[in-house]
Amino acid sequence: MLVVGLGCEANQISSLLGAENLAESALLRTFSVQDTGGTSKTIAHGVGLVREMLPHANVVRRTAVPASHLTVGLQCGGSDGYSGITANPALGAAVDLLVRHGGTAILSETPEIYGAEHLLTRRAVSRAVGEKLIARIRWWEEYTERERGEMNNNPSPGNKAGGLTTILEKSLGAVAKGGTTNLVDVYEYAEPVTAKGFVYMDTPGYDPVSATGQVAGGANMIAFTTGRGSAYGCAPSPSLKLSTNTALWTKQEEDIDLNCGGIADGTAGIDETGAALFRLMLDTASGARTKSERHGYGQSEFVPWYLGAVM
Repeated sequence: MLVVGLGCEANQISSLLGAENLAESALLRTFSVQDTGGTSKTIAHGVGLVREMLPHANVVRRTAVPASHLTVGLQCGGSDGYSGITANPALGAAVDLLVRHGGTAILSETPEIYGAEHLLTRRAVSRAVGEKLIARIRWWEEYTERERGEMNNNPSPGNKAGGLTTILEKSLGAVAKGGTTNLVDVYEYAEPVTAKGFVYMDTPGYDPVSATGQVAGGANMIAFTTGRGSAYGCAPSPSLKLSTNTALWTKQEEDIDLNCGGIADGTAGIDETGAALFRLMLDTASGARTKSERHGYGQSEFVPWYLGAVM
């Protein structure tokens, strides 16, 4: 990894390394533009450092590991009336298989589970875990009130065009992504996820910001359902996109990795489609390229969530 700073910014490289208990090594190098002497010199210096790191990186070899190493961030964007009965339940079935194999799944997007949080708290392994989720809901209610917004009017124009009319309809479908296993812990945004199994992370509903928090917390794959169409990609972690209906798959197959519309068409079942998705997750973790990776998507969609005034 090469970390490049300007030199006089508030977020100094030395402070970052100190906060994260990191030190420069053969595979972690840092420098600043101001110390190097300008743009062209910075580029040349950076290229030189990367070349020095390559022999060390090339020593690394792929090895077989169990599925318990997978941590999948669950996303839905451009949801429609099919989301809650096709792609989201299929993703939930895949999550159950992942958890059964020792892996981790992160459900997020707090504004998009609003009104359906009781379906998660009843699955919490303890009262304390359930109360952590309710505390995040209350925070969002207070936050939106301060900003003169509301939690009850979340569906986007695309959601409404796709057949969703209320936040409750959207939330009931969104929660289905989490499968049926116990909710073992609740995390704040970008907090490192240490538990195994099904967990929740508090994030906004905006997909790039939400997925960024999941990846920062440890997600090494994203599973993204869509009913209206999405070309989302995530450079740090492969992103699998799942269509909720066959019409979307037919129209936008070059961007979609798996069609879940067969559930609505009557040609496939939820468990069958979930099993196919789980196999696709394993193939992707083993090196198969996702559609977004083939297109080169994801370089500009790593977007942290910041709160408060920007000065």
